[in-house]
This record gives sequence, C-alpha cells and structure tokens, in this order.
Amino acid sequence: MQVDNFKIFADLVETKSFSKAARLNGITQSAVSQQARAMEKHFNNLLIDRSQKQFQLTREGNRVYQAAKEILHVYEKLMSELMEMKKVTSGTIRISTIYSIGLHELPPFIKSFLTDFPSVNVRVEYRRSNLVYEDILHNSVDFGLVAFPTKMRQMEIIPFREDRLVTICHPNHPLARMTNADVSMLKEYKFISFDPDIPTRKAVDQIFRDNKIDTVPVMEFDNIETVKRAVEIDAGIAIVPQATIAQEIKQGTLASVTLNGKGFTRPLAILHRKGRVLTPAMKKFVKTLTGKEVEDA
Repeated sequence: MQVDNFKIFADLVETKSFSKAARLNGITQSAVSQQARAMEKHFNNLLIDRSQKQFQLTREGNRVYQAAKEILHVYEKLMSELMEMKKVTSGTIRISTIYSIGLHELPPFIKSFLTDFPSVNVRVEYRRSNLVYEDILHNSVDFGLVAFPTKMRQMEIIPFREDRLVTICHPNHPLARMTNADVSMLKEYKFISFDPDIPTRKAVDQIFRDNKIDTVPVMEFDNIETVKRAVEIDAGIAIVPQATIAQEIKQGTLASVTLNGKGFTRPLAILHRKGRVLTPAMKKFVKTLTGKEVEDA
C-alpha cells in the first residue's frame, strides 16, 4: 500500500465523485474504481457502501479515510521539512481565484514571486466565488482568492488586502463631473450589477438597504469585465472595485466617482484547507502577497 493509494482514496471521499478524484490525480475514472477495490481487498473490508444511491462510506471505510488523512498529513509534513532543510523552493502552486482578483490584483504579485523563485510554477484558474470554495474543500487547489470571505470550519482565511468600491459611469454621464457623491444620488440613474449570488453584489445590495435605496438593476452580469463594457456604452452606472478600472480610467473610457461615507471597502483574502501542510514555496507565496510569515499548522 503506497501513499498514492491513500491520496486517491481520500480525494474520492472528499469529492464523493470518481470522475473528480480521477481528474485530481491525473488518472482515469476506471483506475480510481480499481484503486478503491484494491484497498478493500488489502484491508479485507468493504469501504464503500454500494447499496446507496449517493456516495457513502461504511464504518470501516470511514476509519480508513481518517487514517489516510493522518498518513497524508505526516507524509506532506515530512516532505516539506526535508525541502526546508535543503533550502529548496520549488514545485507547483495551484490557485483558484475570482476574475477581479486574478485579472487585476494578482499579476504584479505573481511577477514579483516568479522573479524571486523562478523554479516554482504558478497555475491560476479563474472561477466564480462559490467554485473557489469548492476547489479548496475538495483539495483541487492549494489556495483560493476571494472577496468578502465566508468563515468555514474547514478553511483558513488569511487577510490579503482591502480594495475600495467606487461608482463608475460613462465619461459623458452627469456623475462624471463629480469627484465625490453621496450614495443616495445613485437612485436617480439606471444601475448595472453583478449576478445576485456574487459576494460583491451582496455587499452592494446591503449598502442600498442601509441607505434605504430601492433599485432594480437593468442588467446583471457574472464578471467585472462585462459590467465595465456595459457601462462604457452608457447602459447605466455600476459600483465596482477600484483596482479593476485603472486601465479604463487611464484610457478615458470610464469615469470614477468616490462614494462618501463608510462601508465601501472590499476585503480580499487567501484561503486554504485547514490543517494543510504548506510547502516552502507556498509559504513564500503567501509572504509575497501579505508581507508576513506563515505559521506551520
């Protein structure tokens, strides 16, 4: 019985999917099934309850899963310690991030990190917020980057930075002549927003409720780039993270208006699975983003 067998079995249990476990380990779905049966043969016990429609472990399977997690944790910790003893910073870091952070906040940090640690590969996937959390919980990636992080028992949250929410409009829009504005003024204009399940949309909706503004978006989109394009054709105004509009402001295709008052900050955070052993490369990456050392789990 090898470490890989325990990892495949743990991935299968956590994703509850033979196909997802196969993708995580770069093997076929059939190979995952064969690995599960091989473990049952090795331990001489049924580990998966195949009488159920949904994936479910037997009592023995749950015990093997708990032991597999302990074995994997010890193995990963050993590998990390050996790399630190050799002062080796290499490997691959897998990141799942929402579009706005991945496109507008992350690039300069990755450039700086790869300049300092050229032996490390960084792979970035752009995802909706809910899928970033799913990626972390399923161990599909090493880190997730989100806005307005949600606390979860299985997840560590590391504060990254804070962005400011601002109003954007077409350069010929009446608001474009203003530098600052009260949020109450926005009710006079057509509003473009993110989809209702996106955290920044939820934060904007709360801002409107707090200020007793009743508005129905004329358009809703699932990413920042489409929101900006709609505002550029003067289809309405929008509230977006300030860091995402630097290029458009410079080119003069959008105008930005700062909103008066509090509550217009957008906290960004780094997520990773609680108890996960961070390699030297992962620790250096977090330090590059936050400027702080990461403590061992």
